[in-house]
Amino acid sequence: MKAPDEHTIKHWLTPRIAKHDTAHDLQHVMRVVERARDIGQAEGADLNILIPAAWLHDLIALPKNSAERSQAASRSAEQAAAWLLSQGTHRATVDAISHCIAAHSFSGEVQARTKEAKILQDADRLDALGAIGIARCFVTGASFGAAFYHPEMPITDGNSRSFNDKHYTLDHFYTKLYKLPERMHTQTAREIALQRLSFMKKFEQQLIGEIAGKNDMQHPA
Repeated sequence: MKAPDEHTIKHWLTPRIAKHDTAHDLQHVMRVVERARDIGQAEGADLNILIPAAWLHDLIALPKNSAERSQAASRSAEQAAAWLLSQGTHRATVDAISHCIAAHSFSGEVQARTKEAKILQDADRLDALGAIGIARCFVTGASFGAAFYHPEMPITDGNSRSFNDKHYTLDHFYTKLYKLPERMHTQTAREIALQRLSFMKKFEQQLIGEIAGKNDMQHPA
C-alpha cells in the first residue's frame, strides 16, 4: 500500500509541526514539498516516495545550537515510519521514505543513497537560499542570541578574523549557505541555487554598504 495522500498527511502533520520555530514551520515544509515536486518531476523521481518524505521531513525540529541537533532528522524518520506503518503503508515504501528523511539534514551526515533522498536534500537546501533563506537565517540566529554581524569587521575571508556563525549570523552565509549550490545533487536544483546565490550576494553588498553608510547622502539628480 502507498503512503497516505497529501491531504491526510498534512492533516496529521499540522498539529505536530514546530510552532516556535518559524524557520522550520508548516510554511517551510510546504515550500520544500513544492520544490521537491518541481525537481522530482524534472528529474524523473518516484513522487510516491519523495512527496510524503518532503511533508514529513521536519517532524522533529531541534534548535540549531542544541547538542542533539544532528539527531533531528533520524528522529523525524523514526516518527514518520511509525505513523506510516500504522496507516498500513507497505514496509518497503516506509523504508524508502524514512531514508529520505534521515538523509535530508546537513548536520545528520547520513549519505543520500537514492534519487528521492538526493532530491529532498536539494529541496530542503534551496529553502536556505535566496530571499527566504536570508529571512530564515536571521530568524534562526536571533533565536539563540546571535548578532546580525561582527561590529568591527562585518565580513572577513576567514583570515583577518575567524568565522563564528554562533555569534554572528552573517558569518553563516560563508560557513554554509554560499557553499550549498556546489553541493546540490541535481542540475535542476543547482540552477535554482545559483540564481538565489546571486540575490544573496547582492543583499550582502547592500547590507555592508548600509553598515558603512555609503551612498546614504547621495540623491539622484
